[in-house]
Amino acid sequence: MKILLVDDEIQLTDALSAILRKNNYAVDCAYNGEDGLDMALSGIYDLIVLDIMMPKIDGVTLLKVLRQKGFNTPILMLTAKSEITDKINGLNFGADDYLTKPFVTEELLARIKALLRRKETFTGDVLSYLDLSLNRDTLEISKNGKKITLGKKEFQILEMLILNQGKSIDKEKFIEKIWGYDTDAEYNTIEVYVSFLRKKLLAVGSKVEIKSIRGIGYTLGEKK
Repeated sequence: MKILLVDDEIQLTDALSAILRKNNYAVDCAYNGEDGLDMALSGIYDLIVLDIMMPKIDGVTLLKVLRQKGFNTPILMLTAKSEITDKINGLNFGADDYLTKPFVTEELLARIKALLRRKETFTGDVLSYLDLSLNRDTLEISKNGKKITLGKKEFQILEMLILNQGKSIDKEKFIEKIWGYDTDAEYNTIEVYVSFLRKKLLAVGSKVEIKSIRGIGYTLGEKK
């Protein structure tokens, strides 16, 4: 899952980014509302953590623009403004949750997990496809009790494929969601990680197959 952090407090934002990555999320950061809006409009994020008081575009305005354009991405407002009117305004304009600084990291992680659970395509900590289970807490794939731990990039690729089962995902989408816009990763990087994944699916004995779509990318299917 990919999260966008939008906050002009650079040290706090970078610290949160590190914590979220440690918890197996892909993260991008924006340090003002204008950059945050540009990035949010890409539509690649599963959740946005948004401050209110920011330069260029404030958080409430950014929130209003996204909702007016039809974006239903879950948004958690994270701000030092604790007055009840600010909370009401944020929620009325379409925020999904609200957390006041200073906060406990464990509470932020719990709220993020709860918001992601509300997404239609996210059904819990264990995702399933055919005979395969993927545990996003342990990064393990399993079939009939046999388990193998995935690397973080392998996990993120397989998670995207399971959440988009029945659809093909192009390689550019993988790079945007997992590596981010400023990466030097190329298409052959995706191919290497998919090769690793295929070997682990074979090792666990699953009938799940990562199928290549020529000139496009990958999709999940069942071995014939």
